[in-house]
Amino acid sequence: MDILSQLNPAQRQAAEAISGPLLILAGPGSGKTRVITHRIAYLIKVCGVSPRHIMAVTFTNKAAREMEERLNRLAKASVKELTLGTFHAICARILRQEGRAIGITPGFTIYGRDDQISLLKRAIQEVDLDPKQYPPAAILSAIGAAKSQMLTPGGYAQHSSSYFEEVVARVYERYQQLLGQSNALDFDDLLMKAAELFSSQPGVLDRYQQRYQHILVDEFQDTNLVQYQLIKLLAGKHRNICVVGDPDQSIYSWRSADLRNILSFEKDYPEARVVLLEQNYRSTRSILEAASGIIAVNQQRKPKKLWTDNDAGEPVNIVETYNEQEEAQFVVREVERLVAAGQAKPSDCAVMYRTNAQSRALEEAFIRYGTPYRLVAGTRFYERREVKDIIAYLKLIQNTRDSVSLLRIINIPQRGIGDRTLSQLTSWASSANLSRYEALQLLSSPQEDKPPPFSPHAARALGSFYAMVEELVVGSRQLSLVDLFDLVIRKSGYREYIQNTPDGEERWENVLELRTVAQQYGDLPPGEGLIAFLEGVTLVSDVDGYDESAGAVTLITLHQAKGLEFSVVFIVGMEEGVLPHIRSFDDPGQMEEERRLCYVGVTRAKSRVYLVRAFRRSLMGGNTVNGPSRFLADIPSQLVSGVGLRRGEESQIAAGAYSWDGAPASAFDLPELKVGDQVRHGWFGEGVVVSCQPVRDDSELVVAFRGVGVKKLLLSFARLEKVD
Repeated sequence: MDILSQLNPAQRQAAEAISGPLLILAGPGSGKTRVITHRIAYLIKVCGVSPRHIMAVTFTNKAAREMEERLNRLAKASVKELTLGTFHAICARILRQEGRAIGITPGFTIYGRDDQISLLKRAIQEVDLDPKQYPPAAILSAIGAAKSQMLTPGGYAQHSSSYFEEVVARVYERYQQLLGQSNALDFDDLLMKAAELFSSQPGVLDRYQQRYQHILVDEFQDTNLVQYQLIKLLAGKHRNICVVGDPDQSIYSWRSADLRNILSFEKDYPEARVVLLEQNYRSTRSILEAASGIIAVNQQRKPKKLWTDNDAGEPVNIVETYNEQEEAQFVVREVERLVAAGQAKPSDCAVMYRTNAQSRALEEAFIRYGTPYRLVAGTRFYERREVKDIIAYLKLIQNTRDSVSLLRIINIPQRGIGDRTLSQLTSWASSANLSRYEALQLLSSPQEDKPPPFSPHAARALGSFYAMVEELVVGSRQLSLVDLFDLVIRKSGYREYIQNTPDGEERWENVLELRTVAQQYGDLPPGEGLIAFLEGVTLVSDVDGYDESAGAVTLITLHQAKGLEFSVVFIVGMEEGVLPHIRSFDDPGQMEEERRLCYVGVTRAKSRVYLVRAFRRSLMGGNTVNGPSRFLADIPSQLVSGVGLRRGEESQIAAGAYSWDGAPASAFDLPELKVGDQVRHGWFGEGVVVSCQPVRDDSELVVAFRGVGVKKLLLSFARLEKVD
């Protein structure tokens, strides 16, 4: 069977253009993953390219797994030699193999965000600053931005122009020193050090250029400067570089993604061919045309005309509610209505929002009505305390210089090693120019000229801990990962410790779930399995564990929703100051990114979109009345249906441009209501008016509903019916 027979003409053109630079501009739902996998299969099966000579870079482990599964079905040949993964995973692999050339030993630990914050607190203190005055998270963000621009501590110091930047420069330098002492790299180091390796070691670069004759990069609009530099170096010999992306879906500038990489690709590769994937297979025509209306306003883009053979489908629903509680109630009730009517399953529905704080009211409503939901990036599995404890044990076994992991578990379970003993250990190790673990080793065979500063009880506790870790290190060289996992639990006494804590059984179940993850690495030899496991759990992202088969509504931020799709999408908080976010008001570039974020949200939907706003909103300690999002005004009026809109709302949203398919509230005769009147509401049932106050050109009612409770409503859109 022709490998490319299932592709449309544009997709086939992209798959067959195998020589030289290629830019594929792929609109949402246009089948870009299909194109990439078919292109790789075409290279292997038709062109005879060895998988060893191909690198395919994705932005999430989930995308890499999906691509690998498709390739295994499509190519019907081993693709184990294919280099496939995220930038960070591929760079980690290269640095373990080649890093010695720039002073990186293969056993380095990768520090996640929590580890970075812990180390940064120490770095801030060691340069005589107060972590409360200089928050580690803010400094980490600045350091991450510097590394994405390939700035070393010295280079950053030269560019600093404010006192805060001078502080960052000082902390950055000490932070890197502490990382080195712990034989650790953070996320940004993986990329920066790989670029340094290739730039400073031409022999190493030449080997990798010879190997990777074809390079494919997905989500190219999300690359930063160092990622672009890495790809440019690797593709420098053969120039068979294929990048796939969409400037209209560039939404990660806060992660240092640089939109210019994709907009300027043709300048850097003037011989590049450009293929546009404009046919959408996901959404209805109404959704697609609405999204096109939203994004067309932007200037920083490459125009394309999305189209689909799908039906027109339902109009886009623009909904106003009174506050965030009613916004959430509307979502839950509408989900229930769709499910009851057989038009959707709970898992078909997603509720998207601009900021994590907006999920609170939604969660409360889903809990109150008993509707199943799952929150993406709530308390993530790998952030649970017991999971982090066991991972810290395994990290220390793999790299005994890992000071952050050592400090985390040296007294878990409690061993009588308190803060005073730890302070003494740190001072003693520093005076002898040793790591903390090396100091523990010295304690086991003390020298007369360097007597340990500990009490007999503390010395015994430290010595016992050291002996246990040494036994585990020996075990790591002989045992499978699961057997090592079990040995850690047994020798540390962690099960007994955790089961004597509140929620002990639930926490123990989480430990067992982590053991299940470890079983996936059971085929690897001792040592290799441990390194692979630790890389896997450290480089996991929010959506990597996303389960499409779970029977629940998904609550997710717009940023996290990229790459996913749902039959029904609710985007809540469609207000000025929320979406677009208030921080974008004075920055045209950021405002364009907010518009792209809205575009991404709308294009996740297959059949229905609800754009929901609240008249009043309490968010992050404030209580505001915001106007409708400016993005609503850019949706063509014939595509829109208004639900629950107040009098005059249509003119506020689109300056009189809308002609509603569904009659707005202003078309109804509003009842004259007073305190004590019996009323009926479409959602809440029957109730009694307990308060009625004028608000602007409206009335604010407080109604006590039977079995539901007290609700605040605006008369003009509540659609209350007076009951005689």
